[in-house]
Amino acid sequence: MNKPTVDLIVLGAGPAGMSAALEATRHGLSVVVLDEQGSPGGQIYRNIQQADARSRRVLGDDYGAGAELVDRFLRCGARYLGNAAIWQVTPQRQVHYLIDGRAEVLQGHHVLIATGAFERPMPIPGWTLPGVMTAGAGQILLKSAAMVPQGPVVLAGCGPLLYLLAVQYLRAGIAIEALVDTSGRGDLARAWRKIPGALRGWRDLLKGVHLLVELKRAGVRHFRDARDLRIEGPVQASALSFDSDDRRWTIPASLILLHQGVVPNTQISWSLRLEHDWSEQQLCWSARRDSQGESSLPGIFIAGDSGAIGGAQVALLEGRLAGLGIAARSKRLDAQRLQQLADPYRKALRRQRAARPLIDALYRPRQQNRVPADEVIVCRCEDVSAGAIRQHVALGCLGPNQTKAFGRCGMGPCQGRLCGLSVTEIIAEQRNVSPAEVGYYRIRSPLKPITLAQLSTETPLTQEPV
Repeated sequence: MNKPTVDLIVLGAGPAGMSAALEATRHGLSVVVLDEQGSPGGQIYRNIQQADARSRRVLGDDYGAGAELVDRFLRCGARYLGNAAIWQVTPQRQVHYLIDGRAEVLQGHHVLIATGAFERPMPIPGWTLPGVMTAGAGQILLKSAAMVPQGPVVLAGCGPLLYLLAVQYLRAGIAIEALVDTSGRGDLARAWRKIPGALRGWRDLLKGVHLLVELKRAGVRHFRDARDLRIEGPVQASALSFDSDDRRWTIPASLILLHQGVVPNTQISWSLRLEHDWSEQQLCWSARRDSQGESSLPGIFIAGDSGAIGGAQVALLEGRLAGLGIAARSKRLDAQRLQQLADPYRKALRRQRAARPLIDALYRPRQQNRVPADEVIVCRCEDVSAGAIRQHVALGCLGPNQTKAFGRCGMGPCQGRLCGLSVTEIIAEQRNVSPAEVGYYRIRSPLKPITLAQLSTETPLTQEPV
């Protein structure tokens, strides 16, 4: 079937994807936006169109601000396809996806990866027990269905999302048993040199201070510099134990929410064999890209947290710049007009990024929570422990791809999303080399499960890829 080639295919309808679509359609490009969710907004503005006044009050002003962006996006002329699961993206800019139980394919002149981030795994003893979730999962339930916990809740780990979710739960009337923070005064001491540069982003810093003040006023027990975390319970989580203030604590809880930051969702960029670098600052992989977001593969762009973690406002600005860059590549803007339009976004971007080095230093996940002890399960899909991976290294395993042959690590339904970073760091530590030398899984299609029956419904493109 001869389907028309789209000027731009955007993968993801978060702040970056929507902003890119707004900019691209403004300059006359045809745009299709594919999104796994049923409505636009991404993780940060999830379900914003359906949120009532109480939900917006609970979730805060930053969440509510997404309503205007979503409204402008839906009126911009881009074609939005929700509930679309992308299972393959090719270097020829063909995007294969599932929607309504059938397989479809689109051809684009350009593709923008704006798939955002997912939570960094926090493999500690007991993290696979029922009753343990990520803080992000808790927030998704709050945003999408107004679901809140019924029993005692403990939040543990580090990072701004931990404080934000705690405050949102308080506003929703949920009692928090404790906030167990793995960051402490030592992190601030190591990060003090980054404070002057971060003051340009004082608004972001002030938001964090307000969250901490709100938690203190509510009387939430806040343990700092927590170490040796362990989730207790024979068959399900019943408590969290940890060391803090020179003693061992055990806090009973029926629900324990873990979080130690987010990392770029690089599954699509790895599957395209794009060039990546290991970020020692953010302890994760990031795809190389230029100032307009174009990757090492011409025609493939990346914007927002799927490139490097920066937050919603950074994602919005990067999306704008990518949209302008693609419009220029499509001959809709000359170089002078491109610079004129891009300069204000670049200036704002420098300001929005100013606080990020300080945030990354303050909330750097502890090594013991990233590179666990031997008995801790790392690959949940295939039940592979950290000790088993170390044994693989002793037998000659050099990188994550070889762990698949040694013990099926990374071969489960999540395709290495939950274990990939942990496996890289475990091997790097065991070999005494850098994570950059160890590398990452070789990601292959399908990126998401697809049945043969679904695959048979796809009509191949007959035109030559451009």
